[in-house]
Amino acid sequence: MSTFATIDDLPADSRVLVRLDLNSPIEDGKPQDNRRFDRHAETVRELAEAGHRVVCLAHQGRPGRDDFTTLAGHADILADHVGRAVGFVDDTYGEEALAAIDGLDAGEILLLENTRMCDDELPEESPETKAETEFVRTLAGHADAYVNDAYSAAHREHASLVGFPLVLPSYAGRVMETEYEANTAIATREFDGPVTMVVGGTKATDVIGVMDALDDRVDRFLLGGVAGELFLRAAGHPVGHDLEGMDLFDEQWERNRELIESVLDERGDAIRLASDLAYEGEDGGRAEVAVEDIDEKREAYLDVGAATVDGYEPPIRESDAVFVKGALGVFEDERFADGTVGVLDAIAETDCFSVVGGGDTSRAIEMYGLSEDDFSHVSIAGGAYIRALTGEPLPAVEALEAAANR
Repeated sequence: MSTFATIDDLPADSRVLVRLDLNSPIEDGKPQDNRRFDRHAETVRELAEAGHRVVCLAHQGRPGRDDFTTLAGHADILADHVGRAVGFVDDTYGEEALAAIDGLDAGEILLLENTRMCDDELPEESPETKAETEFVRTLAGHADAYVNDAYSAAHREHASLVGFPLVLPSYAGRVMETEYEANTAIATREFDGPVTMVVGGTKATDVIGVMDALDDRVDRFLLGGVAGELFLRAAGHPVGHDLEGMDLFDEQWERNRELIESVLDERGDAIRLASDLAYEGEDGGRAEVAVEDIDEKREAYLDVGAATVDGYEPPIRESDAVFVKGALGVFEDERFADGTVGVLDAIAETDCFSVVGGGDTSRAIEMYGLSEDDFSHVSIAGGAYIRALTGEPLPAVEALEAAANR
């Protein structure tokens, strides 16, 4: 288990800088409410109710992108979830921000402007370099402690994530704590029965790396999505390549072909591939075809078929632990949600330790009326979840651990 301190260890009446990850889809210039607000609100509410002065830091988008915008709207959504007022100041560490921080009373909450609007924030550099930035030094001078709750950004070496633990007593918030525990379980926990991993999504490069790294920890992999089609290609089926106007398969195949072939070669008995695939039929409805009957790829395959879901359910139901990385189909379209939802249903009904990861896949739980309580953990992290599964270090977690050791 991790050796970082948590907010249970925070001295009373502290002025705390709390790093959240409120990065959200932006529509018509406005941030959209999502699971992240709800999760982070638990940490913020707990700190405010305990009488701390709470100063929140967060980012939105990246410079040059359409979703790079102010956090003014985020403050309103966060306030709704926390159940108390959240002040906002369109400044991060200038005079206006510092005056607002110094003026906070016990239990009050303030959100500062987008950290990525500061030049010091973004370049990936060592914690020692980030701790020396004007951004970190200035804010640290107006705070007693730092809390990192932004697990989903923990794979980044940005100033607001790794700089503060070198200059302030530092603690993990509730999201950081629970995400870390659940996502490292595959490497740290002992399970009595089989461990199953459901692998899908569009970023095949990520999940193939996970499959390779978890070789000895997972008993069977159930495949779908882009990765599943690439594995079918490696197994000799005429799928897993781009049709005209597509840009999903060929580049990822070139980059990962050797790894896919070696994983299939070494772990073939542990890897279950789709036996049928779904596509849009001529009438606009869902149509399915057995993989064995495909002689040439003419359609975009958008989900695994019904026979595949039937075949994936028994191994899930006899598992002691199931980890999900990526959706098995384009579940945002109801016609192609059967694979993803069928597998999630089976997991929900099974008495096992279960982690559903990747921001997108967790959305399916909400969209199709499943209950989050039926899973051990629903992760809001993407890149950090991948890192945790493959055992790669998370710089922001390491910074918290180093602070605890000091």
